[in-house]
Amino acid sequence: MRLTRFTDLALRVLMRLAVESTELPTTREVAATMEVPYTHTAKVVARLQHLGLVEARRGRGGGLALTPAGRAASVGGLVRDLEGDGDVVDCDGAVPCPLRGACVLRGALRRAQEAFFAALDPLTVDALVAAPTGPLLLGISGGNRSGSEGPAAEGRMAD
Repeated sequence: MRLTRFTDLALRVLMRLAVESTELPTTREVAATMEVPYTHTAKVVARLQHLGLVEARRGRGGGLALTPAGRAASVGGLVRDLEGDGDVVDCDGAVPCPLRGACVLRGALRRAQEAFFAALDPLTVDALVAAPTGPLLLGISGGNRSGSEGPAAEGRMAD
């Protein structure tokens, strides 16, 4: 099983926000920290907002914040939501597989996919950033910065 880049980025955004406790980073700052395009990050943030996991605040003191639901979210549930529940292989695609009527592989792959999700179910976003990951992520992201960033900080937006 391989996660899409969208799901991978969504999990990393949630982890980044889970370690932030003092300053709310903007979408642009998160994208820069993750070294991914802003447009991709903005789409991920919009989806996470829609799921109620992230809150975006505009204006002075604005930025992105993880909601309590985001902290407690099951990683397995998130991956299911973001990846969808489609089959690992497309037996009924544009050119249907001639074996689909008598193949046991499709069912085995479906069970393997569910086992993958089930292994992630007990893990929460907060658990993802427990030591040693959280402190390392803080160091990489520059989280918990103190002091002023100058005039640019005055008009912060969640962009």
